[in-house]
Amino acid sequence: MPRITLTVNGQPSSAEVEGRTLLVELLRDKLGLTGTHVGCDTSQCGCCVVQLDGKSIKSCTFLAVQADGATITTIEGLSAPDGTLHPMQEMFRKHHALQCGFCTPGMMMSAINLVETHPDGLTTKQIRHAMEGNLCRCTGYHNIVRAVEAAWPLMHADAARAAK
Repeated sequence: MPRITLTVNGQPSSAEVEGRTLLVELLRDKLGLTGTHVGCDTSQCGCCVVQLDGKSIKSCTFLAVQADGATITTIEGLSAPDGTLHPMQEMFRKHHALQCGFCTPGMMMSAINLVETHPDGLTTKQIRHAMEGNLCRCTGYHNIVRAVEAAWPLMHADAARAAK
């Protein structure tokens, strides 16, 4: 079996994986990062979204061997070491953008990538369109969209402060 190495949530990691092992299986079963959920196994629901080298991917249809050498961020890697929530996590909490929580990790990872790739702003229509690949059966999306809208200035303010 091939051995792959990757950085997961800022920590170096390696594992032996079969060629057919999915990234979501590596994260959940071998690395114990169960925040990444499996909802459909067909890339339809978005519960398994993680960031690979800064881009959102659906980890249920991505082979672990393809991630060799990559940097992965999962929902567990968002908050600061002191427990401070990422701005998107805080806005999901503040705007009641979650109920059962099953879709929440994938929603947040997709929303973070969306905000990061739109430094000039986002319209409600753009957010709704971009989040279509993430299914939620509880919230009706209204509060999720509000949370993304509220997180955008916070995330870009943090980037502007870091650049100074």
